[in-house]
Amino acid sequence: MEAALDASLLHTVADGVATVVISHPAKRNAMTAAMWRALPELLKELAADPAVRVLVLTGAGPTFCAGADISSLTGDEDPQALAVAAEEALAAFPKPTLAAVRGYCVGGGSQLAAACDLRFAEEGASFGVTPAKLGIVYPSSSTRRLSALVGPSWTKYLLFSAELIDSEQALRAGFLNELLPAGRLDERVADFARILTSRSRLTQAAAKEFADGRTDRDGYWSGQAAGSGDAAEGVAAFLGRRAPVFRWPTGD
Repeated sequence: MEAALDASLLHTVADGVATVVISHPAKRNAMTAAMWRALPELLKELAADPAVRVLVLTGAGPTFCAGADISSLTGDEDPQALAVAAEEALAAFPKPTLAAVRGYCVGGGSQLAAACDLRFAEEGASFGVTPAKLGIVYPSSSTRRLSALVGPSWTKYLLFSAELIDSEQALRAGFLNELLPAGRLDERVADFARILTSRSRLTQAAAKEFADGRTDRDGYWSGQAAGSGDAAEGVAAFLGRRAPVFRWPTGD
């Protein structure tokens, strides 16, 4: 268990961006049981922080996350249940989320990246979903999420073979939104996060729900839009050639 002593989830909040760093250098940032358990609580804390507008998930050093640290599990813990709970908490985070990937993004790492809204990677990254190497049935919710990203054919390719794909293949498959040259990932993620913090939270929150398949909240979002004044502010700012000051949600 000594290797797990340096395993942790680090986080900072600056200029509206919360950055969560998966840090377990002894195991290529593999997630320990304690890290899986801690992630939902950390996300709950960050979701409630009005200073947080965007969340970036990344790994310490040259690797995003090499999966789950099986050696950290006790006999009565279900590693799949821990991973799915963390994945679902990340997918449910109410603000835009972005995975910044370099190096290995494998197993549980790919599970976490897929749960983010967006994925940017540096050239040379590797991706894989590897339960077929262990005789594990990949969770149905995780399989559906992956299939929604890359389609049934690529999902079957990854799950049937457990082979790693490179960053160019991941981009072609639709897993990645952007692929950056070496040394450019952090700069691009910071720039894009700043763009997101300047945009309408109302638009983002509604779009996230709709894109994720929720179909019972049209009336709610119409009411929020009507009462927010954000559309009027956006038009006035455009005509006045100034940056908009969006007010939704009121009270922030």
